[in-house]
Amino acid sequence: MLKSQQQIIVDLQQKLAEQQHILISQQREILEQQRKMYEQMDLIKVQYGMLFDTVKQMSFQSLQEDIQNYFESHLQGLQNQVRNHLQKSYSVHKIEVDAKVINVGESLLDCGLCESDEFCNFQKTPSQCEKCTLCPAGFFQMAECSANSDRICQDRDECTESPSICGERIKCLNTPGGFRCLGIAEKDAALGLCGEEYFFNKEMQECQACLKCEDGMVAMPCSTVSDTVCSATSENKLSESWAANIILPSVKSGISQVYSGLNLKIKGKLPCEILSIEDNSLVFRQHGLLWTDLNFAVKHNCRNFLQLSLKLNDSEEGYELSGVRIEQPEGKYFQSTSLSSAAEVEPSQTLSVYLRSPNQFCNQSKDLNIYDLNTPLSLFWLSHDTGAVALSAQMSTAMHYQTNYRPAFKIISVSDPYMLSLSHDGRAIKFTETGVVKFVFHQALYSMGHTCVREGFSLISYINRNGTNRELMNVFKSGVNYRDTSISASGATKVGAGDLISFEILSPAQCNVRYFGDSSGISIFSLIWIPSAVSSAISATVSVTGLPTGAVRNKLLDFTQVSSNEKQIQLVSSGQLAQKYFIFTEKGVASLAFNLKLIHSCNVLKMTLNQLTMDHMQPTAIAQQIGGQMPEGSIWTSVSLRASFEVYNGTLIAVSLDCVRGRINQITHEHGTSISILWISS
Repeated sequence: MLKSQQQIIVDLQQKLAEQQHILISQQREILEQQRKMYEQMDLIKVQYGMLFDTVKQMSFQSLQEDIQNYFESHLQGLQNQVRNHLQKSYSVHKIEVDAKVINVGESLLDCGLCESDEFCNFQKTPSQCEKCTLCPAGFFQMAECSANSDRICQDRDECTESPSICGERIKCLNTPGGFRCLGIAEKDAALGLCGEEYFFNKEMQECQACLKCEDGMVAMPCSTVSDTVCSATSENKLSESWAANIILPSVKSGISQVYSGLNLKIKGKLPCEILSIEDNSLVFRQHGLLWTDLNFAVKHNCRNFLQLSLKLNDSEEGYELSGVRIEQPEGKYFQSTSLSSAAEVEPSQTLSVYLRSPNQFCNQSKDLNIYDLNTPLSLFWLSHDTGAVALSAQMSTAMHYQTNYRPAFKIISVSDPYMLSLSHDGRAIKFTETGVVKFVFHQALYSMGHTCVREGFSLISYINRNGTNRELMNVFKSGVNYRDTSISASGATKVGAGDLISFEILSPAQCNVRYFGDSSGISIFSLIWIPSAVSSAISATVSVTGLPTGAVRNKLLDFTQVSSNEKQIQLVSSGQLAQKYFIFTEKGVASLAFNLKLIHSCNVLKMTLNQLTMDHMQPTAIAQQIGGQMPEGSIWTSVSLRASFEVYNGTLIAVSLDCVRGRINQITHEHGTSISILWISS
């Protein structure tokens, strides 16, 4: 009796193994038939595209219709075959056997434990887990992804679902992921004929379904002529910011002296995916566009001047992206400057902060005292996926002028010459498309005359739209007599197609000025243009009401917005924070440039950028700049602050002033004082 039962169990095991082999072979047959079907459809797509291009050139309407009818019927036949294969059922005998008793060995379909969005691909040897296919735009799901089979997608037939999609008398032809309206001109289709959730693909000359972002995060929405751009994952960000401290190396460290030039030490606060710090330099790990800001304050007694530069090394020597000259002061007090640059970077390139003096007797230990600012170095990096474009241009020649001066430029590098170009006279940068631009202009000069000191210089940036110039910003710089110095302007603004940005430097009468133009980076214009879909910018000035005067200690400035409202950045208009704080409504990277023109008697004037978040109810200082005593003989002075930082929904920022041992007498709220804020999606 026992032997007969064992024989029955063995027979059942053999039958179960046979059924499993049959099931496996049938599944493989289905997959092979599906693969052949897709290959045939791809071949038909290629043949149809080639024939349609020929038909388009011949312009024979009757031939178009014949070919269309042929391929429609042929494609319909293939689709019917696919449905028949999918509907075909394979019967498998159900054998009820106690699993605890029967052991048929290791399953041939075993992949182990696959993730929820994976399936076991038994066509591979050995079997392995693979990601389930996502149905592309214009396709719908026919079969869900399961443990042992991939998702099956079917092209949506827009012509059948919406017979009048092309109009009453226009023939509609279904294509993979879209449709084509026969006989419609490109300019008509690009005006929105494709309808909602479709765009006109100029290369394929047909309407295509807009891409659906997997996580719902849209960086650039679908338009009538362009597809959706989804925001990058954490592994592939659109933008990132970073900040660090700057330290002057000690003489004992053995690093070269300031006369021959030395790299300042860079000490980052947080780790960063796009760069690392090696030998007092930033080493980049990824391709992209880079914007760098440096706030610097020093008390020095070196003859001639100090030159501060941002140096990019792609070789042993490298070159200076931008630089400013800090004049020899008449007394021992702190002087401040802000330095910015834009560049396209590659992996293994390095960026360093370079300081040198042309005077060999400049003593590093006795003549230099760098003020310890809060994170003076900051930057933001942009992925090429943003569509941003970087440009650098230098002064074409050195010039002597006694009055107003409009610099002419020569382009050094541009990542996309179609988007950015010079005007016919070389005095302006022209934009091909609408967007947001972050720019900086540094001009080195040497001036002679007492009126230079008294009245100083003004650097005005203009935006020309439809032939009309409008002042974008006005930056003031205290003058010098028989000295080298630099004047600098940085900001962010929205630009339209055909707009131009240019500059003009105003100097006092009876002030002789020599403007330097060379390749050392001391006279340079650089910018980054960013599509409006992933960026925005606003500008404001200090409010005429509530200007701080007298003994000012850590007082927040009030602002008045002068640009149009933006969704991502707003000046708070009500409550206790009104007119003092700017609020961000979306996560991203922000970059700020603030210029302040004033009269004061402070020993040190501290300007601080404060950040307020939902996690920290107390403001946190994220950037700082100082101004020293008023230059002797000068009526006005100026202080600038620049910084880049990360923001979230609800992040607030404000600028405060602190006058140490003295008083603020007057702040100009128009020419010479301005703030601009750039926001970029992360």
